[in-house]
Amino acid sequence: MDKVTKEMFVQISDCKLYAKLLGENNGKPTVVLDAGYGDFSKAWDSVIGDISKLSTVLIYDRAGLGKSETSSNPRTSREMVKELRELLFEAKIKPPYILVGHSFGGVNMRMFATEYQNEVCGLVLVDSTPEDYRERFLLTMSQDFQQAYNKQFVYEGNYDEFMESLKQLKETRIELNVPIFVLSAGKKAHYSKESQELWNELQREILEISSDGELVIAENSAHFIQKDEPEVVVAAIEKLIDLI
Repeated sequence: MDKVTKEMFVQISDCKLYAKLLGENNGKPTVVLDAGYGDFSKAWDSVIGDISKLSTVLIYDRAGLGKSETSSNPRTSREMVKELRELLFEAKIKPPYILVGHSFGGVNMRMFATEYQNEVCGLVLVDSTPEDYRERFLLTMSQDFQQAYNKQFVYEGNYDEFMESLKQLKETRIELNVPIFVLSAGKKAHYSKESQELWNELQREILEISSDGELVIAENSAHFIQKDEPEVVVAAIEKLIDLI
């Protein structure tokens, strides 16, 4: 089996995106990782070594983050998904893919799986943002929490573009014909018992997009499950690879 390590700057429609491909070229599907809002490929440092022993893995920086150039396209999931697909095509990384998305990256990966169903064979959503986050969760939290949440939107898309992405996700929602793992952070910072239970329930509802889904509550994790309990993320990816 060949080991792969390749860093690249890939020209897509109007900018260059940074990506790194590494791991075992063993004929298994490539695992594609997408970080949360304002975050980039470094968000996966805690798990990348273990995942790369299972298959080839692609990490990348979305436009305007990390080492990637900025894009003139709107910073919504629909545009980001197009850019990622262009990156995969230009880098000659062939489908099918196992898609792994953290937080807002989970929104992107769900959109990708919806738009390009024939190119995806599994999905791992790591404390992913639910499409009805604002209506059903954010509005139940304190004013301080809501203000802090709104103020974070300065790194890539603004608050309106983020909410537009959730709207796009809701409008394109279909049942997917792939196995999915939904990983829910069971120990969120600043959450009351009720808020934590509601969060886990919203995560459970994401399972409804597939007839083959499993919810895993990472009991000792805050939002970054890949840092707090990396083994939970690696185990989900390994199970998917074994299924395929």
